[in-house]
Amino acid sequence: MRPPPLTFALSLFFGAGALIAATTVAALLLPGSPLDAIWSLKPQAHSDFLSLGALAVPLMIVVSAFCALAAVGLWRGARWGTRVAIAVLTVNAIGDTANALLRHDYRTLIGLPVAGGLVWYLVREVRSEK
Repeated sequence: MRPPPLTFALSLFFGAGALIAATTVAALLLPGSPLDAIWSLKPQAHSDFLSLGALAVPLMIVVSAFCALAAVGLWRGARWGTRVAIAVLTVNAIGDTANALLRHDYRTLIGLPVAGGLVWYLVREVRSEK
């Protein structure tokens, strides 16, 4: 059984996030390869990841794994998948807020209402399953 349309779209969104994070890992591990093209999407990201040093790869592996878990769980309509998705969105919103406050990158604040709306939708989904 296919999940509701927005949940289906979110599962695709998290699946794409998992693939992008995994590609980031590969690009960090294989500098100078064709995967370096990913940095053209956000050139500052490359130097940001390099500034994390040895922490960058494990961090992105965790991001990829949690996005993949959220995608699979949402696709299956599993309560745990919804909870993982809520956690990922919440951590992302905290990161956006930190970027705005600490780095004065106020463009990241655009993600807050989006993440808030998605968390609200997912919380409603969890409550409606009771």
